[in-house]
Amino acid sequence: MTSPIHDYEHFRNSIPLLSPSIKIERIHKGYSSDEKYIIYNSEGTAQYVFRTYSMDQDANKRLEYNNLQLMEQYDVRCSKPIEIGVLPEQKLGYMIVSFVEGNEASEELPVLTEEQQFKIGVQSGLELKKITRIIAPDSIKPWDERVIAKHQRYRVEYAKCGVTIHHNDKLLSFIDRNLHLVQNRPNLFQHDDFHVSNLIVRNGNLSGIIDFNRSDWGDPIHEFVKVGMFSSEVSIPFSVGQIQGFNDHTKPSEEFWQLYSLYLAMTLISSVVWILKVKPDELDDILLKIHRVMDDHDNFELIVPKWYSDYAIYS
Repeated sequence: MTSPIHDYEHFRNSIPLLSPSIKIERIHKGYSSDEKYIIYNSEGTAQYVFRTYSMDQDANKRLEYNNLQLMEQYDVRCSKPIEIGVLPEQKLGYMIVSFVEGNEASEELPVLTEEQQFKIGVQSGLELKKITRIIAPDSIKPWDERVIAKHQRYRVEYAKCGVTIHHNDKLLSFIDRNLHLVQNRPNLFQHDDFHVSNLIVRNGNLSGIIDFNRSDWGDPIHEFVKVGMFSSEVSIPFSVGQIQGFNDHTKPSEEFWQLYSLYLAMTLISSVVWILKVKPDELDDILLKIHRVMDDHDNFELIVPKWYSDYAIYS
């Protein structure tokens, strides 16, 4: 939900691009520490998303802005970068991007037909394929080095956190048996938060992708962990469509499912650690999602989730 902000003259006076606007509206969604606003033009139409951030984030935000410019070159359906700068008096940085019209897929998908949900999933898979064509710079360490080191750090923190995932012995054993699969995987651009709350739908079609603030480099299959954690809970047809769209409308390979399930299993461990640090009051919600994923995979006896197999049988 959004709420109106009436005292925004300091933004309008400091940033010429905003001076013709007639309204600014605060956005309260998401986990980011940024303050986000929708900017309306003189005709009352949403035109921009305006974000302010602390100056210690400036380098990261400029990298995010550059990544949006990169997305523009690859014709990815997403927010367009408009302007980035500094507000010295407020000691804030800011970024302005185009407003993507529509509503979150998480809100739109449940009211659409299964066929429409599947179609939007395919569209999102095709856009994800565009995103993950971009090769990492030479300065980025290989994916396997980074993902293994990150997992080991989370593993240590998980062991100390006091929260235990039911059947975590089977979960950890599955990860250990399959961790070698990450070796020599491609190092490509990742949105890294690709799920139904960051996809915008309008008139039964994918309108665009938002929130590139967590982007990274690595294996494209890692992008699908959010399908298992979040998107499949909202819409199975959409989730199946995203997987099939990304895989050129063909049956995903054994290698895809092996890596998908491995990355998803690793994500269950990191999710516990992350939520305890960032939103401990949401621990119960995350544990419910983790329980659902464990059931989807029979405690990782299965690499293909039940929801995908069942949909393939009955669709």
